[in-house]
Amino acid sequence: MLGKHGYDHRRRPKETVEPGEQLLPRAHRAISNLKAWMHGTHRGVAYEHLPVYLDEYTFRHNRRATPMAAFQTLLGLGALHAPTTYDQITRRAA
Repeated sequence: MLGKHGYDHRRRPKETVEPGEQLLPRAHRAISNLKAWMHGTHRGVAYEHLPVYLDEYTFRHNRRATPMAAFQTLLGLGALHAPTTYDQITRRAA
């Protein structure tokens, strides 16, 4: 599949990977940050609410360098849109 897009994919043999070495360090860091944020911010995460939590994390992550921009964006969104209902959050709305 990758070959169609011009990539030459060759798997590394398992013995060349040192114990504790990360094959995808940026992905590992992003997932670690997500887990730390969830544990630090929320006491429990239900499966039905997971998309909303991930949306919030993405929103915060994309604006992490400029916290004031996140506040202004959030304030602007809150002023332009009606409140979100519980059914919309859990994706049960028609």
